[in-house]
Amino acid sequence: MNSKKIAFVSLGCAKNLCDTEVMLKKMTDAGYDIVPEAESADAVVVNTCAFIEEAKRESIDTVLDLAWLKEHHSLKALIVTGCMAERYREELLAEMPEIDAIVGVGSLDRIVEAVDSALGGEHGFAALDPKETCALGGDRVVTTDSMAYLKIAEGCSNRCAYCAIPSIRGPLRSRPIEDIAAEARDLDGMGIKELNVIAQDTSAYGIDLYGRYELPRLINEITEKTRIPWIRLLYCYPDKITDELVELLRSNDRVVKYVDIPIQHISDPVLCRMNRHGDSAMIKDAVRRLREAVPGIVLRTTLIVGFPGETDADFEELCRFVKEAEFDRLGAFTYSREEDTPAYSMEDQVSEEIKQKRYDVLMKTQLRISEKKMKERVGRVYPTLCESFDPVAETYVGRTPYEAPDVDGKVFFTSSRPVSEGEIVDVKITDSMDYDMVGETVV
Repeated sequence: MNSKKIAFVSLGCAKNLCDTEVMLKKMTDAGYDIVPEAESADAVVVNTCAFIEEAKRESIDTVLDLAWLKEHHSLKALIVTGCMAERYREELLAEMPEIDAIVGVGSLDRIVEAVDSALGGEHGFAALDPKETCALGGDRVVTTDSMAYLKIAEGCSNRCAYCAIPSIRGPLRSRPIEDIAAEARDLDGMGIKELNVIAQDTSAYGIDLYGRYELPRLINEITEKTRIPWIRLLYCYPDKITDELVELLRSNDRVVKYVDIPIQHISDPVLCRMNRHGDSAMIKDAVRRLREAVPGIVLRTTLIVGFPGETDADFEELCRFVKEAEFDRLGAFTYSREEDTPAYSMEDQVSEEIKQKRYDVLMKTQLRISEKKMKERVGRVYPTLCESFDPVAETYVGRTPYEAPDVDGKVFFTSSRPVSEGEIVDVKITDSMDYDMVGETVV
């Protein structure tokens, strides 16, 4: 039995976390002991992100911090996996000698081989199989508690002009419905209360396997085969908000009335340059249909400001739409110029100063909307999933169905009786903050 200790650092999105959990399972099956801190590990695996410049910087800084442990502590091996390993494989091997092994996104099945090699003294091991061979699903060690992510597809075929994901992860490859439903049953057996369904474009699920968008059929299968009370849909693109998907959100009581629809912009000239599918009319129609069919639905979106060629008029149109649409949740990014994407060489690149100014204006606009919507929730009672207890503040921390994990706010609540982690309780909201709420359980 191998008694070596290994730690994992998972950066980036929830899809990356699912990959990390698969690798954790492979390492435990190989006899490795998983430890939470790099300081006590023999080897560390960093699952990196390389989506935008900020993510790349975080990945590089994390690798360098861990390299310090190799030089000054007991860490013996440093392995880099994920998107940065796939995208910059040659550069990392050539310019960062601190790295002992590289594992690309198509080679997760070889993580044990990579770690064994690095701990055996080999330097420069590289598992770089074609990204199209990236494993779909697989047994994993779930690192979250009462909620879990369920990745239903790999890659993306949308080819947005700013996005490097297709070149890193390859085209869309959906998992079979039977495979996903089986994993959902396993998660149900673990006591998972919330299932967050994810992919690069979740709404595109099934088009490659079945010739049509099959997300509604998949979710209905999951609800039939499990008892998980909350099922949440993330990353549903507006051009694929089909009537069947709207009906699913309306009629399936276990699908929470919350949907994430990343629109990126509303100006038609900008959407065209972005190579987004559909136009402003389509986006507005998707928002209208969802709100008409599902009263009270919470809509989240993501926007990019400062895309090449974005004019003051384009940005003003975006701000007007944000005010009109009143998205419940909104995240924004300044455009990140990524090599190997069509937008990299576009003319009329926007200066960093203007990008930041536009970002600040947009987020101030959304803050006012958020404050208004949060105040409207005061006095109402919501089912709330308890995630933890803060002994210092003497409050429980949780989320209602209208807050997604990691990206939305929290509910801080008190209770006259002990509440267990993973328990869903009714909480009356007594106060609101910018993005969080305060409440108390209803007896």
